Amino acid sequence: MAELRDTPYSVFNYQVNLGDGTEATTVGGFSEVSGLNAEVTIAEYRNGNSKTNYVTKIPAINKSGDVTLKRGVIGADNIYTWLEQVRSGDVTAKRNVEIKLHNENPANQSAVVTWKLLGAMPIKWTGPTLTAKGGSDVAIEELVLAVEHIEQS
Repeated sequence: MAELRDTPYSVFNYQVNLGDGTEATTVGGFSEVSGLNAEVTIAEYRNGNSKTNYVTKIPAINKSGDVTLKRGVIGADNIYTWLEQVRSGDVTAKRNVEIKLHNENPANQSAVVTWKLLGAMPIKWTGPTLTAKGGSDVAIEELVLAVEHIEQS
């Protein structure tokens, strides 16, 4: 669990568990995670006989945004296989994905914050941009997950 401290944790030390049973081994670590967000929509309501001339705001539906994961192409097909599972209509394709932010101590790394992406499934895969000029960039693939709910612990 995160300890309250004066300086924020660094963003460079994290691990993504895709919920596919491979958490003991790392199959292509992700170089970027973005889009972690949750939103509470509101409903506006006002009684017709209310003495005030403004609406009351009531919490309504909760939504979580799409989460984007990026990693270098290494020949692992686990995310493309997951996408194919969803594309074929498999209703069991939803998974619980965990993103763990670790502390900076290399001798005693531990998770300080964990985000659980509940009911996650891939909705978009983007392959690398290939170009013959330059040649110094890394081939990156991108996976966008639709998420039903995000929990933090």
